[in-house]
Amino acid sequence: MRFYLDEDLAPSVARALRARGCDTVSAHEEGMLRATDAEQLAFAARQGRCLVTRNAQDFIALSRVAIREQVPHAGIVCCPPSKGDDVRAIVRGLLDVARRYPTGLGEYDLIYLP
Repeated sequence: MRFYLDEDLAPSVARALRARGCDTVSAHEEGMLRATDAEQLAFAARQGRCLVTRNAQDFIALSRVAIREQVPHAGIVCCPPSKGDDVRAIVRGLLDVARRYPTGLGEYDLIYLP
């Protein structure tokens, strides 16, 4: 599984995932900090990366639009507010997602971080 981290996640999450062998980039590293949520999702989709965000509300809406308009993406993982800024918890959760879905999520899937 390949991850793209939305700008609302610390770049240290991407570094920690890469250190554990996970193919991960972040909006911070890719120069996407001022991009809209739709642009973030499209960027991740073009790269075949599952988008990871703490902004569940907006990305749930974008996921519905993608289904309605038949514009596939590479999946969305929403981090629940209970994880807060806990980098370790987010990394553990994403490593679990990568283990459970080694070939990635489906092209319209949206899941919550365990």
